[in-house]
Amino acid sequence: MAEAQVLPRNVHIQVRKGWCKGCGICVALCPKEVLALDDSGRVAVANPDRCTGCGRCEIHCPDFAIGIEVREDE
Repeated sequence: MAEAQVLPRNVHIQVRKGWCKGCGICVALCPKEVLALDDSGRVAVANPDRCTGCGRCEIHCPDFAIGIEVREDE
């Protein structure tokens, strides 16, 4: 029997645009299409409600421009 995946309810995505070089790795790796490149070519949070907090974007960003924080219900 497979375990059910528990999705975080309160995921905060921090984008440091000044650190982003616009490589698009985070956009390509996001399984839920949460991130997109904006008009300036930098990462932006396009669909925050879709984020599961998997951390792929944070782990693979070569510039450490993205931070993911899963917060407990307040």
